[in-house]
Amino acid sequence: QVQLREFGGGLVQAGGSLRLSCKASGRTFSSYAMGWFRQAPGKEREFAAAINRSGGTTYYADSVKGRFTISRDNAKNTVYLQMNSLKPEDTAVYYCAADLIYSGSENEDDYDYWGQGTQVTVSS
Repeated sequence: QVQLREFGGGLVQAGGSLRLSCKASGRTFSSYAMGWFRQAPGKEREFAAAINRSGGTTYYADSVKGRFTISRDNAKNTVYLQMNSLKPEDTAVYYCAADLIYSGSENEDDYDYWGQGTQVTVSS
C-alpha cells in the first residue's frame, strides 16, 4: 500500500512559478517510480511528468517540457514538480501517482496509487 498527498497548489499569475510536493508513505519510496498528471475542467486527465526510482531519468509531456521539472528526494519520501513560466492553460487539478512496476510511464493505467490532487490556477 502507498499513500500519497499533494501540497503546494494555489493561485498564481501567468509567468509565475509554483512548486508542488507529493509526500508518500507506506511502501519503500525508492522502490517505485512517480508521475504527475493533471486534469483541466471539462478535459480528461493527462500526463505531465514522470521520474524513475532513482531520479536519474525523467519524462515530460511536450506541453510542459522546458518549463516544468520533476525531481525526487528519496530520503524525504517526496516527489516535486517545479512549474515555471506558468500559463493559463496550465490551470488544472494536479495529481501525483505511484508506478510500482514500470520505470516511469506516460500512461495513467500503469500507475497503482493516486493522491487526492491539488488545484493550480493560473490567472491571465
